Amino acid sequence: MATENSAQTLLEFEKPVVELEERLAEMKRMANENGVDVSEAVQTLEAKIQRLKEETYSNLTRWQRVQLSRHPDRPYTLDYIYELCDDFIELHGDRTVKDDKAMVGGLGRINGQTFMLLGQQKGRNTKLRQMRNFGMANPEGYRKALRLMKIAEKFSKPIIAFIDTPGAFPGIEAEERGQGEAIARNLREMFMLKVPVICIIIGEGASGGALGIAIGDRVVMLENTWYSVISPESCSSILWRSWDFKEQAAEALKLTAQDMHHFQMVDSIIDEPLGGAHHDMKWQSKKIEEYIFSTLKELDALSPEDRIQKRIDKFTKIGVVQ
Repeated sequence: MATENSAQTLLEFEKPVVELEERLAEMKRMANENGVDVSEAVQTLEAKIQRLKEETYSNLTRWQRVQLSRHPDRPYTLDYIYELCDDFIELHGDRTVKDDKAMVGGLGRINGQTFMLLGQQKGRNTKLRQMRNFGMANPEGYRKALRLMKIAEKFSKPIIAFIDTPGAFPGIEAEERGQGEAIARNLREMFMLKVPVICIIIGEGASGGALGIAIGDRVVMLENTWYSVISPESCSSILWRSWDFKEQAAEALKLTAQDMHHFQMVDSIIDEPLGGAHHDMKWQSKKIEEYIFSTLKELDALSPEDRIQKRIDKFTKIGVVQ
């Protein structure tokens, strides 16, 4: 997992900030070598860097937020699970076909409370991306997720779902094994789960691939994530027959966390550190943990029947205009 100091991948809009940071590092190096006091100049440059960071990340376009949500150093599902949990036991397989490596999950303990945690998992290098199928689950992945949720319901354990996928796997073999049915079954069954369900979009939330594990009492997004029926590139290829208009597509789709919260598609937004979650994963994990426990306190106060009814009401209101 990349940390603040190890993240090397740069997005285009981040380059001016990095150039100033490199200039600052060079200034400090020269001062140490020559024994010169440049503390005043250092403070001035540090203040300039901070202002530029705040200006850059507070005025991101929708496409830039999409890029940030895909940052290769960004924490993935297992990164958060291992950071949050004191103990975690991963569970495997759908008991029908095989174990889908794009969907992970298991029982974990956070501050003495046991949860069922699950979500899509991407890979950090070519080999792992192939093994994880780029975070695109097959039908057996969604059936595995449902199996784990049913186990959580049986033993009265709350469910935490982390969503980060470019979509369900669109291959012919996935369709042959019932991709649409598997996702549809998850939607139906998640509405009726008797335990609290908290869904957190930590990166990409694309189409039914995301929705297949995103029916919950609370659905929230990290600040620099997106959630939409289609990706900007696919939208551009359909409307303009080219990926060149992905930026315009992102603006038209209104897919950011801020847009989704405005349209009441999600319940709230969890802040990220300046520059994105990958700059301080421990801080980000703490914010997620705080949200989980504050929300769980509210949900535990309701009876299972009330939670189910509120969950149904919440989703049936989406898209209705009076």
